[in-house]
Amino acid sequence: MATPLALIVDDEPDIRELICITLARMGIDCIEAQTLAQASACLAAQSFDLCLTDMRLPDGSGMDVVRCVQAASASTPVAVITAHGNVELAVEALKAGAFDFVSKPVELKMLRTLVNSALRLDPHEVAPSDDIESRLIGDAPVMHDLRTRIRKLARSQAPVYISGESGVGKELVAQMIHANGPRSGARFVPVNCGAISRDLIESELFGHKKGSFTGAFADNLGLFQAANGGTLFLDEVAELPLPMQVKLLRAIQEKAVRPVGSNTEIPIDVRILSATHKDLGGLVQAEQFRQDLFYRVNVIELKVPPLRERSHDVERLAKYILGRTSDLEVTPELAPSALKALREYEFPGNVRELENVLERALTLCEGNVIDAFDLALPSTLKANSQVTGMAFGRETLDDYLAQVEIETIESAMFKADNNKTAAAGMLGLKLGALRYRMQKLSLE
Repeated sequence: MATPLALIVDDEPDIRELICITLARMGIDCIEAQTLAQASACLAAQSFDLCLTDMRLPDGSGMDVVRCVQAASASTPVAVITAHGNVELAVEALKAGAFDFVSKPVELKMLRTLVNSALRLDPHEVAPSDDIESRLIGDAPVMHDLRTRIRKLARSQAPVYISGESGVGKELVAQMIHANGPRSGARFVPVNCGAISRDLIESELFGHKKGSFTGAFADNLGLFQAANGGTLFLDEVAELPLPMQVKLLRAIQEKAVRPVGSNTEIPIDVRILSATHKDLGGLVQAEQFRQDLFYRVNVIELKVPPLRERSHDVERLAKYILGRTSDLEVTPELAPSALKALREYEFPGNVRELENVLERALTLCEGNVIDAFDLALPSTLKANSQVTGMAFGRETLDDYLAQVEIETIESAMFKADNNKTAAAGMLGLKLGALRYRMQKLSLE
């Protein structure tokens, strides 16, 4: 196996020497450059497995080096060295295509971790796309674009903000980014920030020391340390209380956490992926989400399209879900009426709602064919109610209104991820009133 070769770009001889010695002990050869011009000449003359560049150069900047590397060999990971605390420049470098960044003064342990991660990216290896194709199903152009971006983002260490409505599959997208990157051998740790008590969220994320609070009977590592070397997925990050947002920002910037009850910080090597179905930019404007944290987690935004924007994929998705869900020897088929109903329905709950609809249909259908009525979609139920009323010549207004109320509540519950408090807010109801209506309509 050939010895890896790194390009080190810095105008300070001491920094270059420190980095070259560290990399030499890791079995990596180095070529040094003091200026942007020298770096450009080196990149034109040969290929490299890695590039490390200072942000400030006599004849340019580290951003220029990033662009040169991207032009010469887009698969070569490049990391920038920034002044301590200069988060803005680091974020800009990541947006420009940098693999990662390290702050001055350079900590050798962090440098070695960064280099090891970068070298796990084989520029000649095609990303394992089969998993992406098989799990992110769809032929719509928006899905092709999504899969392409996932492969590209998997090679970076930049924080990614995954946006999209409830039920579109944001966690699945996060899993794919992790699985196709250099951290795939380490843990993927998901956490729903809205499902953890506000009193416990700091302990859950950062850990705690024994005796630090009532009930702390033993040391707890926390989710950041559990994900060390891997990926931490912060789902519903918008639900974090403001005081916790400050601590999360520091953990991301300093790449270290301080467990509750501890006086020392623990270095961590974690890639941050985050998601929410809410408008994070709007929450920043409303001062409900910190702007500095928004810029830090939203280095790159990846939008996951709703199901209604790719209605032609519904049939393929439905057949995949039925094949995965059914415990029968022969997978049930969808009748033409069922396929028509699925294509025409907008699915406010997206793929998650489609899964729920099909699981219910498997229970209701007789035989091996699912028809439109088995799906129990709101439009199907409404049509059936009207037909029944006409057939028997009796008034069905109460039934119709009850069905409208059921549809409205179910839609709000889907959008709110089954959070009754949030659903009640959407409907303009008090929580107790929503619970009463759900019990009355047998929706509990």
